[in-house]
Amino acid sequence: MKRTFVIVASAVLVLAGCRSRPESHAMGGMAMGGADTSAATAREPVRLSPAQAGAIGITYTVVQRVPLERTVRTVGQVVPAESRVTEVTARIDGFVERIFVDATGMAVRRGDPLLTLYSPMLVAAQEELLSARRLAASLDSAEGEAWRNAQGLVDASRRRLAYWDISPDQIDRIERTGEVTKTLTLAAPFDGVVLEKMVVAGQGVMAGMKLYRIADLSTVWIEGDVFEQDLALVRTGASARVALAAYPGRPFTGRVSFVYPVVDPQSRTARVRVALANPGRALKPGMYGTLYFDAQLGADLLSVPAEAVVMTGERNLVFVVGADGALEPREVTLGARAADRIQVLSGLKEGERVVASANFLVDAESRLGGGQNMANMPGMSADTGRDRP
Repeated sequence: MKRTFVIVASAVLVLAGCRSRPESHAMGGMAMGGADTSAATAREPVRLSPAQAGAIGITYTVVQRVPLERTVRTVGQVVPAESRVTEVTARIDGFVERIFVDATGMAVRRGDPLLTLYSPMLVAAQEELLSARRLAASLDSAEGEAWRNAQGLVDASRRRLAYWDISPDQIDRIERTGEVTKTLTLAAPFDGVVLEKMVVAGQGVMAGMKLYRIADLSTVWIEGDVFEQDLALVRTGASARVALAAYPGRPFTGRVSFVYPVVDPQSRTARVRVALANPGRALKPGMYGTLYFDAQLGADLLSVPAEAVVMTGERNLVFVVGADGALEPREVTLGARAADRIQVLSGLKEGERVVASANFLVDAESRLGGGQNMANMPGMSADTGRDRP
């Protein structure tokens, strides 16, 4: 059988080459790689006996309506979730007196002290509060306007301290004890990890200066680029699978939280963001992973195996088994591809029988004249398809 197949394939190619020369000459010497014309692409039905079809490896399939799914794959990088990142800044001028969290990468819990800040302005504001309280205490509510002004001064002093991140408990303690606090303690706003530390002990700081950058890594993002032709298959809220080289065999799942609204003009891709829960902080910013998006193209789509389609560059052909058994070339319009099947938008009907393999041989013979020559090939019997003695 192998010897027969080699003989058949060689004969088809030789015969095709011989027949193509006059056509190329008639077309003014157009190269074989040139664009197809109506004359060059004319095809005839191919007639083969079952033995001949079996000899060259032809198989058949039926056009079906089946569910089609496609998996979009891309590479992404783990990054901190922007909504869970905060910067600790100074709201008052001063000097760093003591640092409790002194290294990048340290884990902190909500309320943990980060540093203490000495500020002459803070001391002066506390003294103003105590003076305003003493003044208000010396006046009686019967004194009307003077008493109201004193109370307003106390409230203004409290607000000023609150604007500098002095907690209500600290303000109450100052008023209760009458003692001035020389330093202000800055605390972690939530549980997280220090991504950046931008301050050292003894450093002078100004209001608005960034001191720490802290991220809550209980949820992270992984962002990857998806090609333009696949964007319709990736939707916000869709499930995504993630595989990381650091954890082989350990699956991670998340949800598409955002699809960027612009396409990069150079790479023709758009960025897609997937949110992932990160228990135990196993996912670390900077890691690379592979993203898989499983998209449902449709539950009842007309389709054929992808190998059943002959793609010429200008049109797509399928060889349909006719009522008389001839293999008739038919142009089809294709839709989306899903794994080893491809959607057919027009040109075929459900239940039709088509050629599923060895299409290149059938297509070559179709262009050469419809299968009469295949019966006359050396080593091929038109009746039995067996080697002649």
